[in-house]
Amino acid sequence: VSTARGLVHLMAFAVTLTAFAVPATSGRAALVLPVLVALRGVLPAPQQWLVKVLALVLPTVVLFTAAASLIGAGAHLITVQILSTNELPEISFTRWIVLGLPYALVMAHVSAEVVLRMFSTSAQRAEGIVLKSTDFGETVTGSLTTAQKRSIAVLGAAVALWFSEPLHGIDPALVAVLAALLMCSPQVGCVDFKDTIRQVPWNLLLFMAATIAMSQALLSSGAADVLASAILGAAHPMLFVALVILVSSAAHLVIQSRSARSAVLIPLVVATAPAIGVNPVAAAFISTVAAGFCHTLPSSAKPLAIFASAETGAKPSDEPAAFSTRELMRVAAALFPVHLIVMGLFAWLIWPALGLNLYL
Repeated sequence: VSTARGLVHLMAFAVTLTAFAVPATSGRAALVLPVLVALRGVLPAPQQWLVKVLALVLPTVVLFTAAASLIGAGAHLITVQILSTNELPEISFTRWIVLGLPYALVMAHVSAEVVLRMFSTSAQRAEGIVLKSTDFGETVTGSLTTAQKRSIAVLGAAVALWFSEPLHGIDPALVAVLAALLMCSPQVGCVDFKDTIRQVPWNLLLFMAATIAMSQALLSSGAADVLASAILGAAHPMLFVALVILVSSAAHLVIQSRSARSAVLIPLVVATAPAIGVNPVAAAFISTVAAGFCHTLPSSAKPLAIFASAETGAKPSDEPAAFSTRELMRVAAALFPVHLIVMGLFAWLIWPALGLNLYL
């Protein structure tokens, strides 16, 4: 990396890759945050503006690139479960990558460039960056610990099972649960089971289970068809898809949890899409990806909250690295139309070309 722009885009690409190994956006944000702290300590004073840019770019990219992988967000697993419950074709781990990775790469670099241009000058973006491994302290040497080796083995096995799902047919959610249990087991794991259980959002899990049961009841009773005819009976299929993108993108202003948004929206989308002439699987996937836009407030998504309130090592007299709510809202206002345009291009052109038929 030789320029500030190069560093920002390299970081955006690296964050995209974490979607294939670290489940959920909050976990990826926690993984990336120390990188921001380390960079603040090694960047020279004239280039500390980059810390502000990266503090906004990194969580933004984390949220958009969750679409790259089925395990990128819990909402994805909820969508697949709802499709399965309603006897619709599921989207496999590899199939999700084929559909989601191109969108994730586009939005990662487009959003990074938008944020970079908003908070820098052309001269700053062209500045040379010189970073060496020795700048970050002493290099860690020696062999991995036993706990580290076990963790890598469990993670590697889980990723291998996710990629080979078409061969063995084991549900990705079951693989994740088994991997989590192994990580908490006394002989293999390296985390305490009781502490891990306390961190599980049980209220959200109960809410999602209830919404899935309600969606199945709506479809089996015929109430979904009546509701769809009454609300969108005369709607054009293209208008329906546009509404799905718009509503799913704006839903974070009302429902903060990404998983909760999918638990509420996907049953309605799946129920109404066939009556309009839209493929319910495509509509569910589009809604899930569109719901990844949740950048308006720090409370709209955990990665934003993590970076907004994180301790970055700044001294009281230094320029603060964390962003303000006003700055985040400026970013959201700039990215929202970009997000809608890219979603439209993928929904009507790219995803159908990749085999995800939009209309029945």
